[in-house]
Amino acid sequence: MEVGGIPFGVIFGALAVAVGISPMGAMGLSLLVFAGSAQFIGVNLVASGATIPIIILTTFVVNLRHVLYSVTLAPFVKHLPRRWLVLLGFMLTDEAFFTVINRYNQPDESPYKHWYYLGSALSMYIVWQISTLVGIIAASAVDSEQLANLGLDFTLVATFIGMLIPSIKNRPLLVAAVVGGVVAVLTYSMPNQIGLIIAAICGVTAGVIAESLQPDEKQEEPNKEEVLNAKTQRREDAK
Repeated sequence: MEVGGIPFGVIFGALAVAVGISPMGAMGLSLLVFAGSAQFIGVNLVASGATIPIIILTTFVVNLRHVLYSVTLAPFVKHLPRRWLVLLGFMLTDEAFFTVINRYNQPDESPYKHWYYLGSALSMYIVWQISTLVGIIAASAVDSEQLANLGLDFTLVATFIGMLIPSIKNRPLLVAAVVGGVVAVLTYSMPNQIGLIIAAICGVTAGVIAESLQPDEKQEEPNKEEVLNAKTQRREDAK
């Protein structure tokens, strides 16, 4: 997980400097925001000349998926003190969620799984800061005109594709990605990048609806077990 984040952090640092954000500002985004997709979107909006309210609103909507992550993790961490919840909440990323939820779903009753969560997220945080710094230093050593000619704006698209594809692991996520993508294309010409907000809202809404329409696997499993037990019982009775 941490190794996979290195190229994205380097690209973000370089891209932020390329669009005119100061090195300190770029580093501050990684230190205080620590949200890869939101940081990339923010940089893209800065490059397009979007206003501050549009940047804040767009990144807020994009990060609404963390509400779903929090709801999923809540049963496992609700017993923790508030200081732990605040820290783990700040450290919650896409990569951390997919790594940690697998640990929480393991059958052992270890009371220290939140330490696994913290260690996993903290290692990603450190790697992200270092890789961002590397990107900033590399970009700062190159003339701004030469940097603009490197085509780093295209790396933004490639980066999102690289982050999106591996995360599509079920039907609700696929529905959210398809709906969000289609709406983004249809609203591309809208001013102030407002189409991104509309696309994000439509994608999240579609994903939530698709999730609600899915059959509850947890409810189905006991039924299958009951059927199996009934068959076994009939066989024993026949003997």
